[in-house]
Amino acid sequence: MASGQLSSKDLVKGYLDRIQALNSLLNSVIETNPNAVSIAQHLDNERRRGHVRGPLHGFPFWSKTTLRPTIICRRRRDRLLCFAAMCRRMRVIIQQLREAGAVVLGKANLGEWANFRGNDNVYPLAVGWSARGGSTNNAYDLSYTSWGSSAGSANGAAANLCSVAVGTETDGSITGPSAVENIVGLKPTVGLVSQDGIIPIAHEQDTAGPMGRSVTDIAILLGALQSPFGEVIGHQLPSDYTQFLQRGSLQGARIGRDVRFFDYSYYGSGIPWR
Repeated sequence: MASGQLSSKDLVKGYLDRIQALNSLLNSVIETNPNAVSIAQHLDNERRRGHVRGPLHGFPFWSKTTLRPTIICRRRRDRLLCFAAMCRRMRVIIQQLREAGAVVLGKANLGEWANFRGNDNVYPLAVGWSARGGSTNNAYDLSYTSWGSSAGSANGAAANLCSVAVGTETDGSITGPSAVENIVGLKPTVGLVSQDGIIPIAHEQDTAGPMGRSVTDIAILLGALQSPFGEVIGHQLPSDYTQFLQRGSLQGARIGRDVRFFDYSYYGSGIPWR
């Protein structure tokens, strides 16, 4: 983009074409932003005038659909109104990302009600299911789940249907899907990122967080998401998390798993961990 070889408009169109081609297999996306291309064009015009808002300028991202308006949207007209309502409800997160130059590409599928519906939500095959989006299929194994509840966010990043995504987590809803989709996901300290507009299970635990294909992407997105509240306010916070990236930092490290506290039955009867 800096050299002019690629425009945000072309990038957004490329992602939309890829969504059109693959979403029927993956069920990653519930709906796309009808204004994404025009927003990208506006950001391209800004770049040509020498105004670059930051490292996310012109980059498309997804937002998880754990939002109050989405549960009532059925007709297309209603869905478009709900998309606008979503942006108002998530005004802190969406505003921060827009100010950073990111393009809201659309809303990702998810485990409905954060997998808190009832006994029909059986592991592992139903955890990424919603009534509107169906079951989110794993990008590497279509017979397996993308887990939940930020299933579509993880799946979209893994299948390269978006540059980065925003998920939410109470306990494992970012980290779990990221693990099975082979991407990077981070649950921030609660209070670092605004909870505004998120349907919660527990305010003491729920938070939005970044999801993407590289640690660098996550560090950049986390900086843009930062919107502290509660006890986090008043603490000295880094303005740029990429300063902590250190190539080779895990060289020589040993990573283990304590088999005393790991039960494979968690992943479903007769279904091996893949």
